[in-house]
Amino acid sequence: MAERVFEPARLPGFATIAVLAFVALYLPIFTLVAYAFNAGTSIAVWEGVSLHWFARAWENEAVKAATLRSLTIATLAAIIATSAATLAALGTTRRKAFKGQTFVYVMINQPLMVPEIVTAVALLILFGMVKQWTGYQGLGYLVLAHSAFCIPFAYLPIRARLEGMDMSLETAAGDLYASRWQTFRHVTLPLLAPGILAGAMLAFVISLDDVVITEFVKSGGQDTLPTYMLGQMRRAITPEVNAISTGLLALTVLLLTAFFLLTRKKG
Repeated sequence: MAERVFEPARLPGFATIAVLAFVALYLPIFTLVAYAFNAGTSIAVWEGVSLHWFARAWENEAVKAATLRSLTIATLAAIIATSAATLAALGTTRRKAFKGQTFVYVMINQPLMVPEIVTAVALLILFGMVKQWTGYQGLGYLVLAHSAFCIPFAYLPIRARLEGMDMSLETAAGDLYASRWQTFRHVTLPLLAPGILAGAMLAFVISLDDVVITEFVKSGGQDTLPTYMLGQMRRAITPEVNAISTGLLALTVLLLTAFFLLTRKKG
């Protein structure tokens, strides 16, 4: 008698629930994108197709400044977080199991487990004291905060890549009298590059989209694009916010698609 295999997709109502879930997830996004092309000023009444709000957002100096600030912070945070995550991944995978290894994993992934609001409040208190001691009010606090928060996001794909790599090539390089640095530079790093790039892109996206930590840490005049949009929605909502959101969504989808292509298993 053939063994029966449990297939959730064949359960009654599975398709209906799946469709409803996708509608609930993506209908608001599609609505936002559609109304970004609305010719009128209302975000609820359709008045024709127009690119007016995209042009208005492009000409808005505040939007340009917030976008440039967001890209600067996200780029620096991605570089710092990815560098730290690469070192952490090498230190936790390219060695024998050691006492306290689980604790190290927990500490590296701590920002993923602790509610973001808790991290934001902790950083607010810490950086508040540092600001009083140093008098420095620049973007460095946002860069450090985003870097710390993004490390586990960069760490996961890098560690996964390392764990999937065949160590025989590194062993062979050692047998051919290559030094540890030569082995890392010519063997490990090229094989690890897709994981590093994927981690950097994921960290960049997480930093670019962050609101909670940014809202707590930033000083006056340091709005990023997400916090600028949040401020606009508190005052007067226009399709310009939809246009900005659509641009941010397009960039995020592009980077996440590249992340998927880099991390998927071939064959």
